[in-house]
Amino acid sequence: MEKTNFKPAWWLPGPHLQTLWPTLMRRRKKLPLRREQIELQDGDFVDLDWMPQSTGPIVLVLHGLEGSAKSPYAQGMLTALSKQGWRSAVMHFRSCSGTTNRLSRMYHSGDTADVAEVIHTLKTREPTTPIAVVGFSIGGNVLLKLLGESDQDDSLVAAVAVSVPFELNKSVDRLQRGFSRIYQRYFLRRLKNKIRQKFNEQAAPITLPLSKSLKTIRQFDDKVTAPLHGFADAEDYYVKSSSRQFLKSIHVPTLILQAKDDPFMPASVIPTADELSPAITLEVSRRGGHVGFVSGVVPGRPRYWLEERVPAFLSGYLQSV
Repeated sequence: MEKTNFKPAWWLPGPHLQTLWPTLMRRRKKLPLRREQIELQDGDFVDLDWMPQSTGPIVLVLHGLEGSAKSPYAQGMLTALSKQGWRSAVMHFRSCSGTTNRLSRMYHSGDTADVAEVIHTLKTREPTTPIAVVGFSIGGNVLLKLLGESDQDDSLVAAVAVSVPFELNKSVDRLQRGFSRIYQRYFLRRLKNKIRQKFNEQAAPITLPLSKSLKTIRQFDDKVTAPLHGFADAEDYYVKSSSRQFLKSIHVPTLILQAKDDPFMPASVIPTADELSPAITLEVSRRGGHVGFVSGVVPGRPRYWLEERVPAFLSGYLQSV
């Protein structure tokens, strides 16, 4: 475990301001994205939104819960990667691109198969092009689980995971405490609306009790996520999908960036040095919030440190072609 060189903006003290500033105050841009729909072997599809570059190394970005290419952190990272001369794209998890997926299942925090299939598609298309992946929040959890459970050594040259909920059960419990309940309320509302849009009571393959009785993410996962994706219950889902247990098996050079004050999870989820493989560099800061890491000495003029640190790490592995 190493300390980061991140210095939080003095005018954004505390985890919640660090977390909320990029989401609420950062201006969204109209990026010139090109959409590509990739057909999956099970008959479904995922959408990739590409930046304009036509040549160079590829960096795939995995968004967080209910995120997309429109999320400010994704837009910022795409822009930063593009400035390096790399091709970059956000891979949307099923039903996160604005288009509902075909099958009854959707996506979840341990769903690695789609990412693996997309990477395979890109590698088959361009066998000699270096490919890296950057994952945020549950996208980071999916990425680390994929790297640890399967041999991706020949497909990826590097990976970065940011603000990872290494133990899902502890993370959902953290969202039930204090101000973090605001985040839970936001995500729960979006998840319920998405399920309602996708199904109705007659067509749904499971009972969808989306009334006021589902008041927590854990309850939603128990009644919706788990049965929809073949888990016995929420606890079975959390145990099998948490990435912490896979870290020792990772062989791809991987940077993990984590803040101890992340309001989406307790600091106890951060793995210890003996849980990491030699390929992993874990950098932990005392502050930074969740996918925040906002620096800058002048109030109202932020610097988004992740957009400096991530390209700096990847530049050691991605060579222009």
